Amino acid sequence: MRILILLAAALTFTACSQPEETQTQTIAEPQATSMPEQAATNSLAAILAAQPDAVRARYVYRHPEETLNFFGIVPGMTVVEALPGGGWYSKLLLPHLGAEGQLIGANYPHAVWPLFGFMSAERIEQMRTWTTDWPAGAQEWRGENSAPVSAMEFGKAAENLNGTADAVLFIRALHNLARFEGQGGFLTTAINDAYNVLKPGGIAGVVQHHAPDSATDEWASGSRGYLKKSFVIAQMQAAGFEFVASSDINANSKDQPGADDVVWRLPPSLRGAKDDPELSTKMLAIGESNRMTLKFRKPL
Repeated sequence: MRILILLAAALTFTACSQPEETQTQTIAEPQATSMPEQAATNSLAAILAAQPDAVRARYVYRHPEETLNFFGIVPGMTVVEALPGGGWYSKLLLPHLGAEGQLIGANYPHAVWPLFGFMSAERIEQMRTWTTDWPAGAQEWRGENSAPVSAMEFGKAAENLNGTADAVLFIRALHNLARFEGQGGFLTTAINDAYNVLKPGGIAGVVQHHAPDSATDEWASGSRGYLKKSFVIAQMQAAGFEFVASSDINANSKDQPGADDVVWRLPPSLRGAKDDPELSTKMLAIGESNRMTLKFRKPL
């Protein structure tokens, strides 16, 4: 028998009139009357415990259990994951969503890739078939009771996806869209697509490198990996989303970037520090970036 997981945290929130204000959301443990074997395979705690050591070592910075619970992700949902890449979160979502759920990977618009300046023409061309290549590769991550997987490209979302998703997750995925917004409206396009594919009442979850409030807008444009909380909230609200709540679960007060710093100086990238043991030690002591965690809702 499939378990209906009830979240006592399904409180009714209204849009926040002061976007910068943090609301407190209490999330209760899922309640159930029994634990059949099949349902146990969807247990997020069990899925997390079964991951390789290298993945579990990053929980201290990524807090996947707390993050997915904050966004209200439960088995049976249809979830769109922006920029899933090598599948760090996908490998957790596929078994957690279960056979009755669905995971849809969403990639940048193809026109973004040449703007980075470091990708070869061959690699850029390969990205044209990402919406078929990525799901094919993701099949290797699926177990017996995992969600089916498909893909879309922001800016080319099929109309039949509109109103079908329970949640869209932008996990460290907004900064490059913002960085190149002026060259193609990529951030606006992605957020609008997220709004359209969601069901009324659906959730958009954001985890994003958090720029200091004191930073200039130019510094926090996304080119350094960081965005301001006020900017993200304003962009989401402009698309029609209601701001529900924020959380400090992925915050790291040790990350205090200077004027010349980029987020990739920190682990896991360690840009500019890999060949400098002293600097590497310093960056590792800071840990991964300070991240905002924001929850939005498509109005009913």
